[in-house]
This record gives sequence, structure tokens and C-alpha cells, in this order.
Amino acid sequence: MAISRREILLETGSAVALLSSMAPARGAQAVSVVDPFNLADVPFDGPKAKHKVASLPFDPKKLKGLSERMMVSHHDNNYAAAVGGLNQVEDELSRVNKDTPGFLVCGLRERELTYNNSITLHEHYFANLGGNGKASGAVAKALAESFGSLSRWEELFRATGMSLAGGSGWVLLAHNLARGELQVTWSSVHAQALAFAAPLLVMDMYEHAYQMDFGAAAGKYIEAFLANVNWDEVDRRYQRALAMAKAAT
Repeated sequence: MAISRREILLETGSAVALLSSMAPARGAQAVSVVDPFNLADVPFDGPKAKHKVASLPFDPKKLKGLSERMMVSHHDNNYAAAVGGLNQVEDELSRVNKDTPGFLVCGLRERELTYNNSITLHEHYFANLGGNGKASGAVAKALAESFGSLSRWEELFRATGMSLAGGSGWVLLAHNLARGELQVTWSSVHAQALAFAAPLLVMDMYEHAYQMDFGAAAGKYIEAFLANVNWDEVDRRYQRALAMAKAAT
């Protein structure tokens, strides 16, 4: 996920700048883990890069109303940057010891959580695309029972997406494992998530997910997104969540 200068300053404040100046050098090709202006552009793929970029799970040429150019850019720049960022952060965390200042550890842990969640959400987002958009399977029945009807669930999902229009965040259909129920929820930043919940359907509402095709018309993007949902994948996640909830009781 590409992190803007504004996001970096708001999220980590002065600790980020100090981290950049104090991180040990690793050669001319190394990129500082805390440099907010280079990190998103140069994914770390050195010998300790244990996290790899997953390929798009669909043919981007075949999506309806979502361009190949936008999808490839989203995948290759925003998602890949989160993978590279996590590799860098974990490399820096391996150097932490009892003498490392707490604010440095805190800044690294914040970035670790942000990149982890960005990777998970992006991979779920891409994997629940490439379908015909027609709700089916046990999850469709469960949605109708939980929300009164499929149309009511979709109304809430769309409204939550529009609430983030012009800003940033994610919309999720999640299975709340603690309560055993389906919920529409959202995250305004990568570090927020519903605790003990399994994401079933994920929609990226950061502007990079739609601006290239739709400009500021977030509603048209939401329409196109829903028309391309792979409900077989959503149903598979639902079945897995039910098994997880059963195992946790």
C-alpha cells in the first residue's frame, strides 16, 4: 500500500523521522525502513525478504467495468509496496534489543501492523474479484437471514462504501467469530479491524482503487466492484469461518 506523506506524519509523528536518522546503514542499495518517501516505491527484496507478492488471481482483462490498467497498477504499486514494507520492517525489528528506545520499537510495531493488515486486505480484495457478481451459496442464504434480505445487505454495504468516498478505508462483510454473526464493518486505516472476525468480502475504498477509472465517482466504482464479485470465493471463506467458529467453542 502506498503511504502518503500526510498519512505518515499523522500516524507516527516525530518517531518516524527519528527512526529514519537512527537506522543502521546496510549498503548503497538499502532503503531505510522508515523513509516515507522511498519505502512505497522500492520494495525490499533482499535475502531476508520472506514475504512475496502474490499474483493477481484473475485475468484483469476480463473484469467488467474495471480496467486492466487500474488493477495492475493497484497490484504492482500499492499492494506490492506493502509486501516490501513489511519485509523491511521485520528486518529492522530483528535488530531490536533491550537498549532500543521504546519510541523506535513503537514506530516499527505500528508499521508492522499496518503493512500486515494492508497485505491481508489487499489479497482478500483481489481474490474476491473475477466473478459474475451474483450472490450464491450458503453465504447468500445467511446474508438474507441475517439482514432480512440480500438487497438490504447490499444497501448497507454500498452505504458504508459511500461513507468513505473521497477519503480512504475498507468495507468488509465479516463473520464475527465472537458473536457468530455476519456484520458489515469498515476500517478507516489499515491498523483498524474488527477483533476476532474473519473477512468474507473486502472492498478497497482508498482512492487509488478507483480514481484512475472513475475519478471522484466512487458510486460508479462500487457498482462495478459488486458486478465482479466472485461469490464462490466469498462462500468458501464463509464455510471456513464457520469451521473456525466451531473449533473455537
